[in-house]
This record gives sequence, C-alpha cells and structure tokens, in this order.
Amino acid sequence: MPVATHPVIAAALQQGRTLLSELEAKQVLHDLGIATTLPQLATSAEEAVRLAEAIGYPVVLKVSSPDVVHKSDVGGVRLQLRNGAEVQQAFQDICHQVSQRLPAARLEGVTVQRMAPPGVEVIVGMTTDATFGPVLMFGLGGVLVELLQDVAFRIVPLTPRDAAEMLREIKGFPLLQGYRGTPPADLAALESLLLTLSDFVQRTPQVREIDLNPVYAYPQGALAVDARMVLAASPSP
Repeated sequence: MPVATHPVIAAALQQGRTLLSELEAKQVLHDLGIATTLPQLATSAEEAVRLAEAIGYPVVLKVSSPDVVHKSDVGGVRLQLRNGAEVQQAFQDICHQVSQRLPAARLEGVTVQRMAPPGVEVIVGMTTDATFGPVLMFGLGGVLVELLQDVAFRIVPLTPRDAAEMLREIKGFPLLQGYRGTPPADLAALESLLLTLSDFVQRTPQVREIDLNPVYAYPQGALAVDARMVLAASPSP
C-alpha cells in the first residue's frame, strides 16, 4: 500500500510538530470528503467580526493554540454568537481567559466557524496499538463520552461489514435509529465516514491518533464538529 502524505501533515512534520491545530485537522478531513465546519483564523477582534459576517451568524469562536488541548476547560470556546458585538466581546474574553489560566500558552488567535445545528452526538476515533496497529473506535460522543464509555473497536482496514457492525454494537444504537419521535440518523453516512478514515490511516502511517468528538449525526449526513489529529515523528512499520 503506497504511503500518501497530506501536504498539511508533511508541513507539520517538517516543522517538528506532532499535533495538528483544529484548523489543520479539519482541512485534512475536508480534503478527504468528510463534512466538517471549516474554521478560519482571526488574529484580532476586528478580523473575527469580518470573518463571522462572511460566514453568516450564528458562529462559534475557539482559541487556537498549540498548548491548549481541551479548549472548553480553559474558557477558550464561545457558542451561538449572533452579531458583531458578541463576536468582538467573545474574542477578547477568550484571549483573557486563556492567558489567565495558561499564562505560558502560545496564542495564535481565535478560529471562527459556523454554528452547526445539533444532532445525535457520536465520537469517531483512531489510536495506534503497539501490536495491532491502527484501530478505529465508534461510540456515543459529546462531553459524556468518558463517563458512558459506550464504544466499539475494529482493526484497520475496515470492511463495509465492520463499519455496519460497529454502529450496531453500541448500547446507544437506539438513539441512532430514532428515539421517542426523533428522526433516525443517516447510518450510511456514518459507515462511510468510518471507511474513509480507515482508508486514510492505512495509507498515512504518520497519523497516530484521531479524535472527532463530537460528530453530529443527522437524518441526512454527518458533520465533524471538533477534530484532533496527532502525528508520529516516525511512521510505524
């Protein structure tokens, strides 16, 4: 299987970085054909307002820093911003909060992206096992993922049958089928996402971890709302 290195990944490794920013990780997903909210970086409150008006309200602002992994924990996220005044205030609040809680953090700016409509929250992840190599994970996502621990695993490469079984193995599968009047999620879109990631990580040994949480599952399609991607300094054999 030929090794395919995405330009974003190649550039990060050349710079000695093993953690992609959310902006970079989502660019990789977008290029793979995985639906996501493409963020844009603002380095000033005025630029954030211009970007928000171009994207269309409501928008989300998130801190962009190589030293911040969990943005919400340091006050680095603002949701449902509906006008320029709210965006400007949110930019200033994020920079202040992060600087107060992580004084040593390097602030690149703040990303601006559209506010996605809510859906069923699932998680799609990938880790590299020392024995088995790349392993994909699927389960219920959101802030309660660590508490619920309702996930299924498969070794890469996945087959279409593997992807279908992963969805149906979790205890929360009834949520995806439609629960108490809610419409069913697009299972085919979720299976396609799993198969696309499986193919990507098989061809790209430089990727060590992927964390898409949450992914919003809709009646039509699925959207990766947050993305984290960790690289290996040396590809695994």
